[in-house]
Amino acid sequence: MMRRLNILMLVAGLSLLACSTEKKSEKSLELEGTWQLISATTIDKGKSETTDYSGKLKMIKMFNDSHFAFLKHSLDPKDTVSFDAGGGTFVLKGEDYTEHLEYYKNKNWEGKTFNFKLAIHNDTLIQKGIEKVEAAGVDRVIIEKYLKVR
Repeated sequence: MMRRLNILMLVAGLSLLACSTEKKSEKSLELEGTWQLISATTIDKGKSETTDYSGKLKMIKMFNDSHFAFLKHSLDPKDTVSFDAGGGTFVLKGEDYTEHLEYYKNKNWEGKTFNFKLAIHNDTLIQKGIEKVEAAGVDRVIIEKYLKVR
């Protein structure tokens, strides 16, 4: 009787472990943590513009298992108004990354969903997709390159 209970408990434990492993494999990219934006390219109406974030601008993006948040500001001590932040939930399935923006200073963006492709190579994350917010007059492709903060 005791042996059967032990075997049953072992099987139950292994089943739970298998479920846990299966969930991890859905999120195949190791996204959790903090990433610092290095460059951002915006393609709007065929015109491409790249912003270098290694100089006077700094932005980080943080991920846990279900939420993301980003913070951006100017490193210029005279610039006290260039601050941006937002966050919400996300779903990651392989390289398909979907953000649901819940918090943002511009209410036209809140409640919107954005679909991206992610690629991670060593300590570099590349996020590419379309930002479309009709109420804000935005319809553009973005390509962001991040480095993992250690």
